Amino acid sequence: MIRVFRTSGIVRPIDQPERIELMINHADVLLSAWCGDKMIGVARALTDWSFCCYLSDLAIDQDYQKCGVGRKLISKVQEEIGKEVTLILLAAPSAMTYYPKVGFDKINNGFMIKGKK
Repeated sequence: MIRVFRTSGIVRPIDQPERIELMINHADVLLSAWCGDKMIGVARALTDWSFCCYLSDLAIDQDYQKCGVGRKLISKVQEEIGKEVTLILLAAPSAMTYYPKVGFDKINNGFMIKGKK
């Protein structure tokens, strides 16, 4: 998963494998995409299984981007959580044009308190 994060361009604490392990262990939904024996994509989400689901990671190896891998992982997350659950996310600035193409509506009513590094 660290390799996929590194090759995707997503910003995650890849220099802290113990933190990545906690991210994996505490995910409610964790899906991966493979090409042979090589992991090429990952989707990680946190959900209450009834109202909302936060898609915390969608990372695709840059060599496999624009091939439908991200769209497929999003679809699989939606299958897992069910039709009544709203899927939400925070997009990186570089991905702002991607998410509307795969069915997300832009929202402007969010807030956050950033964690300390």
